[in-house]
Amino acid sequence: MDRRHPRRSPARWLPVAGAFVLVSAVAAAVVIPTAADARVDLPDKTPAALLEFAAASDVTAMTGTIEQTSDLGLPDLSSLMDSSGSADSSAGASDAVDLLTGSHTANVYLDGDRSRLQVLDRLAERDVYVDRAVGEGWFVDSETKTATHYTAGGDNGSLEQPDPTVKTPQQMLEDALTRLGESTEISVGTDGRVAGRDVYELVLVPTDAASIVGEVRFAIDGETGAALAASVTARGAEQPAFDIVFTEVSFAAPDPATLTYTPAPGYTVETKTLSPPDRDHAAAPGQRDSRTDAAHQPVVHGEGWTAVVELPQADTSSSEAGGLDAATLESLTRPVAGGRVLETALVTVYFTDDGRVFAGAVSADHLARVAAGD
Repeated sequence: MDRRHPRRSPARWLPVAGAFVLVSAVAAAVVIPTAADARVDLPDKTPAALLEFAAASDVTAMTGTIEQTSDLGLPDLSSLMDSSGSADSSAGASDAVDLLTGSHTANVYLDGDRSRLQVLDRLAERDVYVDRAVGEGWFVDSETKTATHYTAGGDNGSLEQPDPTVKTPQQMLEDALTRLGESTEISVGTDGRVAGRDVYELVLVPTDAASIVGEVRFAIDGETGAALAASVTARGAEQPAFDIVFTEVSFAAPDPATLTYTPAPGYTVETKTLSPPDRDHAAAPGQRDSRTDAAHQPVVHGEGWTAVVELPQADTSSSEAGGLDAATLESLTRPVAGGRVLETALVTVYFTDDGRVFAGAVSADHLARVAAGD
């Protein structure tokens, strides 16, 4: 079978993870094990047919609740982050740590061009509203009492303001489908049930030895083709290190009131304009766009399962790297030639002595070779 399976350009119907949490971007090729059920016997599909079915899914209305669990082999870092300095300077790092070690519950609302992701924390919530029809959205944080109004500077389809901690199974499936190639074994697992619905199980196994991802599993709704669960298991491991699953789901349109936001009293409101990417002058893989400030542009080296993200070079005179202070960085990493390495079950991060940061679902040796230009 030709594993370079053609598919439609996906509609990003909910906000996707941001550039800061490149760990989640790399780890997004994951899936949650489907609960096998002997009573479920969907019509047989070949791997190619199941891929086609999932890629053609065009769900335009949905309400549901998802649960995400991350267990990437890191200790509880909350106390480190709480004492790492000012809240503003460490906010991004805190979000990344939260993603790597925490569990989250979120409500999903979708109706055509309008969507909302409501992330429910123990003492607060974060909401992301997007209305593509008018090219605007909101990011609302009840803990900091801030509301940021985003407007698209060009193509409304480019409006993607992220919440850095949660992705939906559908977003993860779309990310994973972009990684398919000759280095992926594709199979159909056991039929099962998720959120009371019959599902197929799509299994993706990276075969490139440099990848530390063992397998990715998706639960594909047997009626709509939408992804209802996803998980990632590290190479050689028995249990997923990252999973996300719908515990409740309906393909009915939500109440319109749930998709509209009006700034609440006492909230600080900020407005930002997002500029769309210039696809006619996009930088080639491994290069930064020469028309922009190179110090603020991440670079992607390679493709597929072994893609590596390079963050902008930091100020080497600073005591911080990637939002982590020196003490926290040292506690999380081990020294290697040319820098330090943070290793988790699914993601490896290489902090070079000259201030660069490389991350990917690959081995530390692979990151070092990329950093050296090999």
